[in-house]
Amino acid sequence: MIVTRPTLKKTASRLVIAGILGALAGSPALAQTMDAALARAYSANPTLNAQRAAVRATNENVPQALSGYRPRVTASADIGASITESDTPFNSQGTGSPHNRNLSRTNPRGAGLQVDQNIFDGGKTRSTVSQAESQVLGARATLQNTEQNVLLDAATSYMNVLRDTAILNLNRNNVEVLEEQLRQTRDRFQVGEVTRTDVAQAEARLSQAQSQAILAESNLKTSIARFRQNIGIEPKQLAPGRPVENLLPKSLPAALNIALTAHPAIIAALHGVDAAELQVKVTEADLYPVLGVRGVVQQRYDNQFFGDNRTSASAVATLTIPIYEGGQVYSRTRQAKETAGQRRIEVDTSRDTVRAAVVSAWGAHDAAKAQITAAQAQVQAAETALAGVREEAKVGQRTTLDVLNAQQELVIARSTLVTAQRDRVVATYAVLSATGRLSSDTLKLKAERYDSRKHYDQVKGLLWGTQTPDGR
Repeated sequence: MIVTRPTLKKTASRLVIAGILGALAGSPALAQTMDAALARAYSANPTLNAQRAAVRATNENVPQALSGYRPRVTASADIGASITESDTPFNSQGTGSPHNRNLSRTNPRGAGLQVDQNIFDGGKTRSTVSQAESQVLGARATLQNTEQNVLLDAATSYMNVLRDTAILNLNRNNVEVLEEQLRQTRDRFQVGEVTRTDVAQAEARLSQAQSQAILAESNLKTSIARFRQNIGIEPKQLAPGRPVENLLPKSLPAALNIALTAHPAIIAALHGVDAAELQVKVTEADLYPVLGVRGVVQQRYDNQFFGDNRTSASAVATLTIPIYEGGQVYSRTRQAKETAGQRRIEVDTSRDTVRAAVVSAWGAHDAAKAQITAAQAQVQAAETALAGVREEAKVGQRTTLDVLNAQQELVIARSTLVTAQRDRVVATYAVLSATGRLSSDTLKLKAERYDSRKHYDQVKGLLWGTQTPDGR
């Protein structure tokens, strides 16, 4: 169980908050750290690994496109049996003479080799190769964006577990305090110092606290499940999370400039435009003539009669000129142009999305820092108020309800501080992600770096073979 039961002392509750959600932290040598969790997510997250596989699949578009420059070689062979029966007269007149019946059997067979080489195809192969390369670059940018999202989800999950554990501890501590408060109120009721109403108020507030503790425990279980989903292991002893403010741009305008220039989502959209525009050229190429050369070599046996052997060879230049194909190519060309227009609009959408994400994350970060300052003051004031109300209640100047309200305000203040501290850490990672700089390299994670160019270099020039570079 990753949650330990809190003590009743005020100092313990302060430690839960002051350690920036370090309620799970155990021995420093054994505690899981944020960097270790992010490194594991980078290496083992299935969403990220699936996107890496998608990039490898996209890499294969390049050798497929390059095949348009290469010859097509096919071999053929056939074998069969042929029986010929003829009936001819002995003399040339064929009158009144017996006939001669001839029966011949042959086994016609042969083999051939055909080579087709493209000479000119209207630039279709050249455009297809360029399009495949743009798709590869776009897939790499999409992979970078996926890496950002996975790391941000992992950091958020990590901090959510810490936050929800701290809040659960606060609520359990509140239950213990209210149980003690209820016991004291009942004792005072027995001696006539308070009324039955005071007892009922204490009982109601205790039930409310127990309900909040149950809800907090449910929220923690949900956060643990998300932690397992995003990072791949169960949380054990989590070290306190720390903001990465030293990696952030100095100002909001600087953050916007970085994001709009280098965010992988925008880069992927731009490569999508390139691929769509090249698709227009690929489609238009079907309207142009195609020039090629075909070479054929054949060897035949028993082609017409037994023992007949023939060898033939030919080299032919072929020119195919499309005249009219029913309007299909024209329609596909117009369709490709509309798709290219759609991709250009999507670039603007990506820029607007990135801009909004940067402004939102930056604002959340500023708000979290301000909330921490305010919440710390709120906690200090609430602790002072609670201590004063308790002393005043002892001499009859405050009611039981006043004490219960002060206790509740302190729990709320501490929970607000815990949440603000969590929000500050998450906001720093969100700013990095919004600017396009959240990566294993930026965070210097201790994980083997995945190089998407390695597989590309391995398959780009392959001429044959069905085995993948990793042996599958």
